[in-house]
Amino acid sequence: MTEQLVALCDASAVSEDTPVQAKLAGEELCVYLHDGAYYVTQDLCTHGPGYLSEGFVEGCEVECPFHQGKFNFITGEATAAPCTDKLRTWKTTVQDGKIWINPAEHAA
Repeated sequence: MTEQLVALCDASAVSEDTPVQAKLAGEELCVYLHDGAYYVTQDLCTHGPGYLSEGFVEGCEVECPFHQGKFNFITGEATAAPCTDKLRTWKTTVQDGKIWINPAEHAA
Protein backbone atom coordinates (compact mmCIF):
# COMPACT_ATOMS: atom_id res chain seq x y z
CA MET A 1 0.00 0.00 0.00
CA THR A 2 1.38 3.39 -0.98
CA GLU A 3 1.32 6.09 1.67
CA GLN A 4 -0.41 9.29 0.66
CA LEU A 5 1.30 11.90 2.83
CA VAL A 6 -0.27 15.32 3.29
CA ALA A 7 1.44 18.41 4.71
CA LEU A 8 -0.30 19.86 7.78
CA CYS A 9 1.80 22.89 8.71
CA ASP A 10 5.29 24.35 8.89
CA ALA A 11 7.37 22.69 11.59
CA SER A 12 8.57 26.15 12.68
CA ALA A 13 4.98 27.08 13.65
CA VAL A 14 4.94 24.54 16.51
CA SER A 15 6.75 25.07 19.81
CA GLU A 16 7.17 22.87 22.89
CA ASP A 17 4.44 24.62 24.87
CA THR A 18 2.14 25.80 22.09
CA PRO A 19 0.35 23.24 19.92
CA VAL A 20 -1.03 24.28 16.55
CA GLN A 21 -4.38 23.51 14.95
CA ALA A 22 -4.22 22.18 11.40
CA LYS A 23 -7.22 21.45 9.21
CA LEU A 24 -7.40 18.52 6.86
CA ALA A 25 -10.48 17.66 4.80
CA GLY A 26 -12.76 19.53 7.20
CA GLU A 27 -11.32 17.95 10.35
CA GLU A 28 -9.28 19.82 12.95
CA LEU A 29 -6.04 18.16 14.02
CA CYS A 30 -3.59 19.25 16.69
CA VAL A 31 0.19 19.27 16.15
CA TYR A 32 2.58 19.10 19.11
CA LEU A 33 6.36 19.27 19.60
CA HIS A 34 7.99 17.35 22.46
CA ASP A 35 11.69 16.58 22.91
CA GLY A 36 12.40 17.36 19.26
CA ALA A 37 9.66 15.08 17.86
CA TYR A 38 6.31 16.05 16.36
CA TYR A 39 2.99 14.40 17.22
CA VAL A 40 -0.52 14.75 15.79
CA THR A 41 -3.89 14.00 17.40
CA GLN A 42 -7.46 14.91 16.69
CA ASP A 43 -7.99 18.43 18.02
CA LEU A 44 -11.48 17.95 19.44
CA CYS A 45 -11.54 16.48 22.94
CA THR A 46 -13.21 13.07 23.19
CA HIS A 47 -15.26 14.23 26.18
CA GLY A 48 -16.62 17.64 25.22
CA PRO A 49 -16.44 20.59 22.83
CA GLY A 50 -12.92 21.74 23.79
CA TYR A 51 -10.12 22.15 21.25
CA LEU A 52 -6.84 20.75 22.53
CA SER A 53 -4.88 23.26 20.44
CA GLU A 54 -6.21 25.86 22.90
CA GLY A 55 -5.18 23.77 25.90
CA PHE A 56 -2.28 23.83 28.33
CA VAL A 57 0.72 21.61 27.51
CA GLU A 58 3.00 20.18 30.19
CA GLY A 59 5.52 17.57 29.16
CA CYS A 60 3.74 15.10 26.88
CA GLU A 61 0.26 15.91 28.22
CA VAL A 62 -2.33 18.39 27.02
CA GLU A 63 -5.14 19.69 29.22
CA CYS A 64 -8.47 20.39 27.58
CA PRO A 65 -9.51 24.02 28.17
CA PHE A 66 -13.18 23.03 28.41
CA HIS A 67 -13.15 20.76 31.48
CA GLN A 68 -9.47 20.24 32.40
CA GLY A 69 -9.32 16.57 31.39
CA LYS A 70 -5.90 15.48 30.14
CA PHE A 71 -4.40 13.31 27.41
CA ASN A 72 -0.97 11.96 26.59
CA PHE A 73 -0.57 13.31 23.07
CA ILE A 74 2.07 10.71 22.18
CA THR A 75 -0.16 7.69 22.85
CA GLY A 76 -3.58 9.39 22.75
CA GLU A 77 -4.49 7.87 26.13
CA ALA A 78 -6.73 9.83 28.50
CA THR A 79 -4.74 10.59 31.67
CA ALA A 80 -7.15 12.62 33.82
CA ALA A 81 -10.91 12.66 34.38
CA PRO A 82 -13.39 13.36 33.05
CA CYS A 83 -11.69 12.09 29.86
CA THR A 84 -11.79 8.33 29.32
CA ASP A 85 -11.79 7.79 25.54
CA LYS A 86 -8.50 7.73 23.66
CA LEU A 87 -7.61 10.36 21.03
CA ARG A 88 -6.85 9.32 17.47
CA THR A 89 -3.15 9.81 16.70
CA TRP A 90 -1.08 9.90 13.51
CA LYS A 91 2.60 9.19 12.87
CA THR A 92 4.47 12.20 11.54
CA THR A 93 7.19 12.75 8.98
CA VAL A 94 9.15 15.99 8.70
CA GLN A 95 10.26 16.92 5.19
CA ASP A 96 11.19 20.24 3.65
CA GLY A 97 10.36 22.05 6.91
CA LYS A 98 6.78 20.74 6.98
CA ILE A 99 4.98 18.16 9.12
CA TRP A 100 3.32 15.39 7.08
CA ILE A 101 0.88 12.60 7.96
CA ASN A 102 -0.95 9.83 6.16
CA PRO A 103 -4.61 10.85 6.74
CA ALA A 104 -5.85 7.29 6.11
CA GLU A 105 -3.88 6.01 9.09
CA HIS A 106 -6.69 6.93 11.51
CA ALA A 107 -9.54 8.32 9.46
CA ALA A 108 -12.66 9.46 11.30
